[in-house]
Amino acid sequence: MGLLDSFEKGLERAVNGAFAKTFRSGIQPVEIASALRREADIKAAVVSRDRIIVPNSFVVRLSADDYDRMHALGGALTDELHALLTKHSKAQGYSFAGPVSIALESDEKVATGTVRVNSGTIEGRVSWQAVIDVDGRRHSLARARTVIGRGSDADITIADAGSSRKHVEILWDGERAMMRDLGSTNGTKVNGQKVREAPLPSDTTITIGRTDLVFRVVAVAAEGAAR
Repeated sequence: MGLLDSFEKGLERAVNGAFAKTFRSGIQPVEIASALRREADIKAAVVSRDRIIVPNSFVVRLSADDYDRMHALGGALTDELHALLTKHSKAQGYSFAGPVSIALESDEKVATGTVRVNSGTIEGRVSWQAVIDVDGRRHSLARARTVIGRGSDADITIADAGSSRKHVEILWDGERAMMRDLGSTNGTKVNGQKVREAPLPSDTTITIGRTDLVFRVVAVAAEGAAR
């Protein structure tokens, strides 16, 4: 089975399995999900060696009959489509230029059983923001140097007895990041390996005591209209 076949079958189980109602004719939820995936793949744009941007605004156009059937499913359908598109984009290494939105619209020019997808992204320059995710909270690294530790004077404070008051520092120059241990008592691990300092690619896990912190670089779009 090829990659496309695997995706389609997994998609069908995930989307159609989320709803008890089935449709004897017309568009199927899995076909909408596949169309969104194709649109993201077609519009993917490489902006640097390890940055691929895809649209973040999607409008799904359906015939009136298909729209009525899909609309009857309510927010459950768009929530499922959003989750699947996000999962596919993560697997492909795509980044969105802003919050993802998926809307269904009725279009008299679209035949029953078919789907058209229009997509766009936010105009303006896309910049990259370094963040640290810890215990379900996201902290933006607004400074060139960010100190993490147990002390109240750290820039990011973690409640872990295994950490020092000033445990590590993260250096970020807008493109690259590095971690340095500040002479902590128990040391620091990066992706499971104990180190004194290390570069930080996106999605790197830093372990301090029993706490995992995930360093990420995320896309931040300038204000502007979708295109």
